Amino acid sequence: MKVRIKFRKYGALKFIGHLDVMRFFQKLMRRADIPIAFTGGYSPHMIMSFASPLGIGLTSDGEYLDIELARPVDSVDAVRRMNEESVEGIEILSLRQISDEKKMTGMTILSAADYLVSLKSGKLPDHWQELFADFMSQKEIRVVKQTKRSEKEVDIRPLIHQWEIKDQGILLKLAAGSRENLKPDLVMDAFLSGQDIPGDTVSFFYHRLEMYADSEENTGGFVSLEAMGHDMTV
Repeated sequence: MKVRIKFRKYGALKFIGHLDVMRFFQKLMRRADIPIAFTGGYSPHMIMSFASPLGIGLTSDGEYLDIELARPVDSVDAVRRMNEESVEGIEILSLRQISDEKKMTGMTILSAADYLVSLKSGKLPDHWQELFADFMSQKEIRVVKQTKRSEKEVDIRPLIHQWEIKDQGILLKLAAGSRENLKPDLVMDAFLSGQDIPGDTVSFFYHRLEMYADSEENTGGFVSLEAMGHDMTV
């Protein structure tokens, strides 16, 4: 039985890396008495996978961890137990049963993510909203993207699915996952360079809001990873 855990990462824990988050959840499973399943063989380990590791320095309201259970649990009770054993900076939001198909893991189906971008330090021009709208109106936004082995020039405009200027900053829905992945800092670096604003004079804070899979209706829309599961009662 596979379940999907949604959690928040905030505060000082934004500075811990993915491996530390993984170790934390391994301990949390034991402390909260969550009946997680283990692999076989001489060196068994917990069956868990994260949809998309969060970069150091980012906070999030929509992180996802898929695990396999040895027996059913009550969703509300399991969330309560995990939060009682958790630490400040990690809050469990839900635990929902998902499809047992291997191809339906969050890591596999992830296709988009929402980010809220706000100014951290420095100063933007007074009319930055108009400048950003002009920036996004371009048919192409070409940047140099770093790959594992080299650098290449790519057009990131098709990877920006939606954008909106909010009171708190800029809301971006970007391509995410193994097929196409765009980080919000690359978008903002491209914006700054287009305005001849030195990147070392302005910095932004990035907060991930949610992660999505493609809609099953093939309408070009998205469905949150949480919505693809259902609560369990025991």
